This record gives sequence, structure tokens and C-alpha cells, in this order.
Amino acid sequence: MKRLVLALLLLSVAACGTAPPNYPVVIIETSMGTFKAELFEDKAPITVKNFLRYVDDKHYDGTVFHRVIPDFMIQGGGFEPGQLGKEDGEKQTRAGIRNESDNGLLNERFTLAMARLGPRDDTPEEIKKAANSATAQFFVNVKDNRFLDRSRAADGVGYAVFGRVIEGMSVVDKIRQVETHNFAGHEAVPKKDIMIKSIRRAETKQ
Repeated sequence: MKRLVLALLLLSVAACGTAPPNYPVVIIETSMGTFKAELFEDKAPITVKNFLRYVDDKHYDGTVFHRVIPDFMIQGGGFEPGQLGKEDGEKQTRAGIRNESDNGLLNERFTLAMARLGPRDDTPEEIKKAANSATAQFFVNVKDNRFLDRSRAADGVGYAVFGRVIEGMSVVDKIRQVETHNFAGHEAVPKKDIMIKSIRRAETKQ
């Protein structure tokens, strides 16, 4: 009997050790539906902390997905309707964060990654500056975009993945199929605004 109890205890400990992390989850409500994403705070702690701070500040509420490429990604979080292409049209943000593209996470379908500036030239200083320029804008990969991974990126840096869509994939697919055009110096702008109504933390299970 004692051996049975001990065996059950060992199994219980082993099970606890292999339990999946209790990642924070956000609910992204858009004008085309709602989807949820889990955030990998163990792999991308700086990025997730930064993203959730913008969430808590309600920075994303009333912004749009301003760049939609059907075989690539959907990007948003930086502009309100009517502001694209205007001087100082992008919403104000805090300083850029350290790029965590070295975290082992891959730019695969339905992952979330941070948008950032591209280097203006190939000098080490400019590459480093661009690498750490991510602020609030993010994108959802709608296909496997492994060329964005650090190991394959042309600039040797890549784009930091920090989350993954876990519900509402059909909404993401619906968004990526909207009609787009080039507008105000920006490519692949949806002809009709795709609103991000809100991004909120989901209630955690006790």
C-alpha cells in the first residue's frame, strides 16, 4: 500500500513538472471578429511586458490593421483611422525595446511578432538601431515566414515572436483576404478600415 501511495505521489510530481505554462492570454476584438492569443512570457519576457503595458494603457483601442498581405501577415497597432500618411499620424509610443528574436520561437503561421524598422544601410550601428526599434506595432503571421527568423534573416537579426493565436484563426484568415491598395505611401492598406476595437487581458483561471 505504501509503495502504491509513493508511486502515485511520484506520478503527481512528474505531471506537475510537465504541465504547460500558464501563459497570459489577450482577447483581440476587431471589426471582423474576435481572436485570442497566448503570450510566451517565459521566452520573450521583455516583449510580452512591453505589449501588455500597451494593452493595459488601452493604446490599441480604436487603431487599425493598416497593412494586410494575404500570403504574408496582417499588421496593426500604430494608426487610428484616417491618420495613415499624415505627418505625426502614428500614435505616440514609448522607446523601442531589445529585440528578442534569439528566443528560439519561429515565425510560423498564426504566431504574433513585433514589427520594427528596417536598417537604412548595412552598417553595424544602423542594424543594431533598427533591430531594437520595436514599440507597439505587431503582426500576425498568416503563413510560415521562416525568413523572418534570426537564423535566416538577411540582416542577421530577424523579428521577435512573442505569442500565438489560440482561438479565432478563421477571423485572422478573414482579415487577410480583404481588398487592399497602396495609399499615402503605404503598401497593402485595406480599402475599408479593419478596426482593432480593443485588446484586453483574458481573465485567468484560478
